[in-house]
Amino acid sequence: MNTILRRIIWLIIPIPAVYLALLWKKIPQTVPIHFDLQGNIDRYGTKQDLLYLIIGLTVLTTVVYLLITNIYKVDPKKYAAQNKERMQRIAFYVAAYLSAVFVMIIYTVVHDNSAFMMKFVFIAMGLLLALLGNNMHNIKPNYFAGIRLPWTLENEENWRKTHQFAGRLWFFGGLTFAVFVFLLNNKWAGYIGAVLLAVLIIIPIIYSYNFYRNQLKKI
Repeated sequence: MNTILRRIIWLIIPIPAVYLALLWKKIPQTVPIHFDLQGNIDRYGTKQDLLYLIIGLTVLTTVVYLLITNIYKVDPKKYAAQNKERMQRIAFYVAAYLSAVFVMIIYTVVHDNSAFMMKFVFIAMGLLLALLGNNMHNIKPNYFAGIRLPWTLENEENWRKTHQFAGRLWFFGGLTFAVFVFLLNNKWAGYIGAVLLAVLIIIPIIYSYNFYRNQLKKI
């Protein structure tokens, strides 16, 4: 499966650039290039600015993908090599999400529908969080991905329990967020997203620390 993902991703990453090339003649000379969380345009640029932006973002996606898929090579943890396949899947999800967002930016420029773009971005973000959560439960201890705390890095049972808990939380939290965004308007999506991210980060930390304290009491 991962071999297929490694091949497909190199077809997915260039999609925004190809899409931009196909629509180039339809793009006006002045275009929106930045939006707030509600989808309102807060900065304009030229057609060439959009070109440079998409090229830069495509390069950024490539760098992010290569970084995530190769970071295990410099991880001193003994389980680093076992994370190779898991990091491959995570990198695929992140790169595919970024490429989809960049395509929506181009679509918005041509069709002037920023509200639809922001709804798509938020729904896709919820699905991305769910996918990351689904791959979090069996990730091995490492210094670059996951909930890296002193007590998780030094205790394999704490790491395993914390990531099993966090994986379920991220999976159901991401799906719930996607549903809420679909039903609500963009004004509330940004606030809900900020609260959700805080919950997804803070709650596993609290869970992990309590697990650590309980282990100390047993000792």
